Amino acid sequence: MKAKLFLASSIALLTIIICACKKNSSNTDTSTVTNIGANVPDVYKKIYGATDIYIEGDFVVIKAKNLPDHKSPYYQGTQWASTKYEAYNGTNPNWQQNPNTIAENDATYKIPLHPAVAASHASTPLGAMGVAINGIAIFNQYAAMRAPLTNEINGFDQYGGHPQLSGVYHYHAEPFYLTSTKGKDALIGFLLDGFPVYGPTENSKTITNADLDVYHGHTTATADYPNGIYHYHITSADPYINGNGFYGTPGTISQ
Repeated sequence: MKAKLFLASSIALLTIIICACKKNSSNTDTSTVTNIGANVPDVYKKIYGATDIYIEGDFVVIKAKNLPDHKSPYYQGTQWASTKYEAYNGTNPNWQQNPNTIAENDATYKIPLHPAVAASHASTPLGAMGVAINGIAIFNQYAAMRAPLTNEINGFDQYGGHPQLSGVYHYHAEPFYLTSTKGKDALIGFLLDGFPVYGPTENSKTITNADLDVYHGHTTATADYPNGIYHYHITSADPYINGNGFYGTPGTISQ
């Protein structure tokens, strides 16, 4: 009888320990397991930072928690600090850390499965205008009140992003972690209109604003779209990712 009670107590204690470990792991781990639905095109499977990707009618739905998988000084003081905090070690001599810190933010992007040029081109919003392949929000070329990024850019961390007031980490310009790990010519993400965003090189050439139209894109073949598609490019100069609005009709984002 005592042996049975001891065994039962041991099992209960082990269960509590395992649950506690799992809970602690979920509080500090920013890695993501992506649930991919049926008929999702292969190109969208490159979005490794999403929690869910599935088809809903004529839209691709992408859900993400918006936690960067790379380190950042903006993880300081958060529950992920022990594994994700890294002091600024970039090259900007004018760098100044803004007072915000990274927070988890559930976002649902609903973008056209078959993007097409719009009859009229909507302006991009001041919030998220797209999503990067690591699940991080892509913002446009403006700071608050559509001011230039002249001052705000000095708060970008060594990987090219920063959090806004409510903790939404985002990229306005080149996400250096992605272009260094995936390649300068790699798929970086999608804007809300469904058109892809690529890095700053194409066919071994560095793309400049002069190579692109007013929406900051052009139509050529890519590794993901060998038959050609309109796509945006990241450049080193303003407007960085998008120009005078969406080339196609944007879908939606809810947070």
